[in-house]
Amino acid sequence: MLVFFFIAISYCSANLYFFYKVTSLFDSGTVIDALTGVVVFIMTLLPVFIPIYSHKASERSMKIVSYTGFLWLAFLIPFFPSSLVLDLYNIIMSGSGFVMERDLTPFIIPQDASFFIPLFLSAAIIAFGFFEARNLRIERLVINTSKLPEGAGRVRIAQISDLHLSVTVGKHIIDKIIRIAEKEKPDIIVSTGDLMDGIVRHVNHLSGQMGMLRARYGKFAVTGNHEFYGGLRHTVKFIEDSGFTVLRDSGVTVENIINVAGMDFTGGETKGFNNDAPRRDEREVLSTLRPGLFTLLLKHRSDVKEENLGLFDLQLSGHSHKGQIFPVNLATMFLFSYHTGFTKLPKGSAIYTSRGTGTAGPPVRFLSTPEITIIDIVKESDS
Repeated sequence: MLVFFFIAISYCSANLYFFYKVTSLFDSGTVIDALTGVVVFIMTLLPVFIPIYSHKASERSMKIVSYTGFLWLAFLIPFFPSSLVLDLYNIIMSGSGFVMERDLTPFIIPQDASFFIPLFLSAAIIAFGFFEARNLRIERLVINTSKLPEGAGRVRIAQISDLHLSVTVGKHIIDKIIRIAEKEKPDIIVSTGDLMDGIVRHVNHLSGQMGMLRARYGKFAVTGNHEFYGGLRHTVKFIEDSGFTVLRDSGVTVENIINVAGMDFTGGETKGFNNDAPRRDEREVLSTLRPGLFTLLLKHRSDVKEENLGLFDLQLSGHSHKGQIFPVNLATMFLFSYHTGFTKLPKGSAIYTSRGTGTAGPPVRFLSTPEITIIDIVKESDS
């Protein structure tokens, strides 16, 4: 809840700051200032309004509203801090000149420059980040283990996470995932939450395309927070229609080779949303799996319960997006203990946190390239 309030306050502050900068630079009179305020107010509400509007809007109008609102949000993310830094620099220069009784005016950034530099910087980041979000990369990880049965050979797992299917993330990214899967030939495909952005209505037709994504031993998925936002009954059905087995506080042994367990998303973000699955403790789920086999644990959020270390070999997670747009990652790296990448844990366990395959909200990534992760589980004697 505190994180939500921090985000809301930061977003509102960024909009107010933009309004202040525009009206301070362009002295256009009360009427123009009022019209500017109305436009900024509408743009402020637009990203919040999108989930409500989506229930009635056509796909075309949803695209217009989504791109407008989310690109505005993406613009503010670098504009606000960079503009604030320049203004703070000017304040420090002015204060230092007053204290030292020296004229430091030549070192002060002009008012128009302190507005247009962040403006063009943010525009450049959005343009670059729009294409970076489509630059899907393969990250590779090899895990050596003694827990694969004799003759099992290599078990290849493909992880997608935080795909966030929506009117801005759809067919093009699924096509790329399918092409990679056809080339890499994974034995198992897993989705570690947020397969969709919450609203099923405009992406329902994509379940057939997702169904073309195939793996020899099957596809498994867990819920993320956005599955709750869209209503679990609808989102889980979409995931199942896409060919995934949804593991909701449950686990399976796949082909007597590997255990796969999956936990429902839990967190303050989903309080108040209906969860129709009977809750089972993570330790209970892991303890019921076949002993002696390599155990894969799927959880959307990259939190690790110390009491369960040793009961799983590799946890696959997402949720953090590695911040998605710099400088957000400077905040998310403190919010998540396992922010991104691979980390060894005590008692033979480990965790891998994906940067995410799609985009949440703004269809933009900056210094956080999307990924599909290929994990090879290899028997130690065969490695």
